[in-house]
Amino acid sequence: MAGVIGVANDIEVRLPIIHRRPDPEIARDVVEAIKRDLPLSWEVIKLIVDDGWVTLEGEVEWQYQREWAEKAVWNVRGVKGITNDIKVRPQVPPVDIKRKIEEALRRSAEIDASRISVETNGGEVILRGTVRSWAEREEAEQAAWRAPGVSHVDNRIRVEP
Repeated sequence: MAGVIGVANDIEVRLPIIHRRPDPEIARDVVEAIKRDLPLSWEVIKLIVDDGWVTLEGEVEWQYQREWAEKAVWNVRGVKGITNDIKVRPQVPPVDIKRKIEEALRRSAEIDASRISVETNGGEVILRGTVRSWAEREEAEQAAWRAPGVSHVDNRIRVEP
């Protein structure tokens, strides 16, 4: 909505009785789900379960690991919600991140790379410019996340059809 600068979300999730489970059971199943979906990095992810709400913590090397951990948790019965506090911290120093992102943008048939600028500061990336659609904006962000060494992407691209 135009003009909205804040939203208060007081929604409480109440699961049907059949889906309610004790926190230790949920925690066990969450660990198993993350092990299954991230067999090479599950050990660096810690979790806390409080009344069905799962908080994920830890550090991973790639954004997809952070996303997959969260997706795995949503499939566990009894989970009311998730707070994903997993940090992305590449283990190798970023090497020419800006160049790699710009090359990826140029390779994508979905993106007009000439309308997007890339700024980097270590592993942090800022995308600016304009695109024709939300899909193009999302594709540009995903291209940035796929570059080695990226730990954060600030997508400031505007959609102007």
